[in-house]
Amino acid sequence: MTREAEQIPSVRGPHSGGGVVPVLPAARAPRWRSLLEDRWQARLQEVTELSLAYHDAAAAPALSADGDQAQPAKRRLRRLLRQAVTARRALADTEDALARLTNGRYGRCEHCATALPSSMLAVEPEARYCQRCLPEPAARAPQRGGQVLTA
Repeated sequence: MTREAEQIPSVRGPHSGGGVVPVLPAARAPRWRSLLEDRWQARLQEVTELSLAYHDAAAAPALSADGDQAQPAKRRLRRLLRQAVTARRALADTEDALARLTNGRYGRCEHCATALPSSMLAVEPEARYCQRCLPEPAARAPQRGGQVLTA
């Protein structure tokens, strides 16, 4: 591969400080799609398993009983519900990222249209916003897992 073929296209974004921000190369889109589809399948399986566990726990006889056994069962039920809701939101984020990829908007900030750095997408493939446009609570929250993904 030649040096020119290895170069990543870039643009000057409004929040790049005049610097150049790499754009997601079209040739890499199939790799991002594959990564996102793998994440979608894993998240769908997680949602399914948590939903089944929730329904099993809800049907358990300990919930209808009064006394010491009912409280731990209710706590477990609430925990499973929280986990299922969180997993469903993550699944929806992955579905949205796949839709953006299909529509040609993947890798761009939804607020200012600046290209998202590949390093940011490697950490959070479902990222929607550049660092400057992140909604306030998300800007303060630590990155999920801090794990770098490759595509």
